[in-house]
Amino acid sequence: MNKLLILISSLFFIQSFCFAETKKTDSPDKGKEIMSYNKLTPEEAYVIEQKGTERPFTGEYNKNKAKGTYICRKCNAPLYKSDSKFDSRCGWPSFDDEIKDAVRRETDADGRRTEILCKNCDGHLGHVFLGEGFTAKNTRHCVNSLSMKFVKEGEEMPKVVPRPKTAKAIFASGCFWGTEYWLQQAPGVLSATSGYIGGHVKKPTYKQICTGLTGHYEAVEVVYNPDVTDFETLAKLYYETHDPEQTNGQGPDIGSQYLSAVFYFDEEQKATIEKLMKTLKDKGLKPATELKEATIFYPAEVYHQDYYFKHRKTPYCHKYKKLF
Repeated sequence: MNKLLILISSLFFIQSFCFAETKKTDSPDKGKEIMSYNKLTPEEAYVIEQKGTERPFTGEYNKNKAKGTYICRKCNAPLYKSDSKFDSRCGWPSFDDEIKDAVRRETDADGRRTEILCKNCDGHLGHVFLGEGFTAKNTRHCVNSLSMKFVKEGEEMPKVVPRPKTAKAIFASGCFWGTEYWLQQAPGVLSATSGYIGGHVKKPTYKQICTGLTGHYEAVEVVYNPDVTDFETLAKLYYETHDPEQTNGQGPDIGSQYLSAVFYFDEEQKATIEKLMKTLKDKGLKPATELKEATIFYPAEVYHQDYYFKHRKTPYCHKYKKLF
């Protein structure tokens, strides 16, 4: 099956998928469970995880005037008091102040707007605007209703889900759709992001990558909880879900962007891959995995993320085969 044809036929499919709460998996490395963030609907995940925006004047809290606290839908962290809410007539809930240390600000990639995120879980909330003169504080937090839950005054506040410990790993094994499919199901994995690494072009696009001239690899950045899993466990799954001996790509996807590679963050990760490669060689295999120091990782376009889960399909060239 040709990857490019699959992509073209489904560019406009925008359903999203999110793993949340207690994770259960049918992956080969199953059996553990982890406590994670609240379960999100596809619509909520689109806004909170993929930085989407709900349509104006459709949010359940746009006209809400009840007394209480607005909390993060993903992690339950308190964000805004109702006393800070005002009607800006913009179509989204507006607040002129946040609860202290609850919201983080970050400039958008285009440098034009300032994004606001939950400081506890990094969930997307919306954007903040200054100098509009709506209130004496001259600040407007424009927030998606889907990013929040409302707790009425006097009701018990739910327990905040704490931010877990995190570590990173970056694996390349051909088409990143398949690499991501397996790794994001592994117990202890908090997120798996398809993207590009190793090339000489800044902020490359998929179209540029497809030329094979930028030097980038299709790869997946994995963020995991080191209290639940470890780098070696993930690396074994990585090897067991692609052909580590193929030297010109992966399956029918041929080209330098599809080569097998691991981008290590420290000497311990490097040594782990070297150990696993020796194990494979001792078994008679000839692993072609390139071992490179991690550089800048550029997330791929939104339509590449969670590809197989959005489309309810399984990888065409990434199959599980036990090696260790």
